[in-house]
Amino acid sequence: MHFPTSLRNPQRPQPFYPAPLVCASMKYQLLEHTADLLIRASGSTLEECFANAAYAMFDLVVDASAVRQVEERRIEVEPGDKEELLFEMLSELLYIHDVEGMVFSGFEIAFVDGGLRCLAKGEKLDIGRHLPRTEIKAVTYHMLRVDQEEPSVTVLFDI
Repeated sequence: MHFPTSLRNPQRPQPFYPAPLVCASMKYQLLEHTADLLIRASGSTLEECFANAAYAMFDLVVDASAVRQVEERRIEVEPGDKEELLFEMLSELLYIHDVEGMVFSGFEIAFVDGGLRCLAKGEKLDIGRHLPRTEIKAVTYHMLRVDQEEPSVTVLFDI
């Protein structure tokens, strides 16, 4: 979804994110990057890391804490390595945002038979309640990392 300049937050130049910035109750950190948005999401499980990366993406687009969980979208990703699963899941969520105008704040992730299932919960974008922050153009493979030991994931979003 593309936001006209007039709808962006006039209080914050686009993009302005100090780094590292811990956001949304420690779900993710915004790391320093010269041109795009780089996040690291951690959790107690890899599923939680994936959910927190999805939350981070939408929290960069709007204040995800203001998004009500009233509609659901199910996403299934074909088997692949963990980096592919993360990339495909985030890309599909961004596609749903662009096409349907949905924003999400709740995510249930399950790894099933080498693939991934995601239940995303949110609502239609309402400019009156969801102040636009940043337009994310794409999820990138550049710097994409899934650390199963820690666990954490690192994702670079093209703005």
